[in-house]
Amino acid sequence: MAIYKRRRYLLMTLDPVHIGAGGYRLGRVDNSIVREPGTRVPKIPGTSLHGAARSYAAQLYETPEAAGQTHDKISNPEQNPVCYTFGYIKKNQNGQDVKTYSGVVNIFDAQIVLFPVHSLVGPVWVGTVERLREAGFEVSNGPGGCAKDTALLTFARTDPLNLGWLMVNTGGQVAVYAPTEWQTEQRWKAIEDKIVLVHEALFGHIVNSNLEVRTSVSINPETGAAEDKALFTYEAIPRATFLTVEVVLDDYQAEQEGWRLGQISQTGKSNGNGKVKPLPGNAVWQSPLDVLDAGLRLIEWLGVGGMGTRGFGRIAMVGQAQEEVYGQQSDADRSPSGEGATTPQSEEQP
Repeated sequence: MAIYKRRRYLLMTLDPVHIGAGGYRLGRVDNSIVREPGTRVPKIPGTSLHGAARSYAAQLYETPEAAGQTHDKISNPEQNPVCYTFGYIKKNQNGQDVKTYSGVVNIFDAQIVLFPVHSLVGPVWVGTVERLREAGFEVSNGPGGCAKDTALLTFARTDPLNLGWLMVNTGGQVAVYAPTEWQTEQRWKAIEDKIVLVHEALFGHIVNSNLEVRTSVSINPETGAAEDKALFTYEAIPRATFLTVEVVLDDYQAEQEGWRLGQISQTGKSNGNGKVKPLPGNAVWQSPLDVLDAGLRLIEWLGVGGMGTRGFGRIAMVGQAQEEVYGQQSDADRSPSGEGATTPQSEEQP
């Protein structure tokens, strides 16, 4: 049976992040950002994270051509860990036959779980019970949910609280516990007692009302002054927003051919004379998830999305990723004869 791995990362924006929706829009800003169609809550598309992680991993491995649209310049892309992880397209010498390989990691959209908003008590981080629980957090010591005009807090307060322009009643105090992989991270500990939980129906309004909006103008290169009629506005997910993103490893090629990335290169790129140049920090790439992890961590330095030269785009990982394995049997799951497969538990019948 194939073994699949799923990782969940907790991310925090170090700068505003602008992932443009493409073109101009009629509304409060000229350049809008990508949103979830159903909730209208901004997100970071998995395609943006995939492209940035691939590019940065290719730079670390010193094969920048592995990040291109085609990979004809790579003699053996199936032996390149970046191509193995993210996929490749290569033409044969005749230029007609094309060999394609889709890669083994699936990166999904990053969803906002805690959003920073100013209030009478200072900055607070707004989320919902449903979003936190789906991301692996535990919410306890409070009511089962939130009314539309009421907020649950992780700090003591009985008076109404403003969330930007919106005033809500306080409905009691709750406790939010992060998963083990994140609970000791300093960035999480700094906000765990400043969380406000609202109804899901309010969350989208609060987020969209408190996005960062900036105004820029084109500069005339001849005069060095602002270009006439070249003013434009754009929005971004603000600094200190917490998001979660899930990644699934489907290493089907290892199952078919009986080899894994660790047999291609564990420590670095061969320099052609039998020696291997080590990866930065003496990292070891034993799995495609290690390649992805290295690329994602470099986003903290180089950023993702638009406006990168204007101080936008950096995102940091918070703690370590949660990891879950599907298809791996434990001793308790095996039959007395040592055989058998793990099957999902069915619901109890009355």
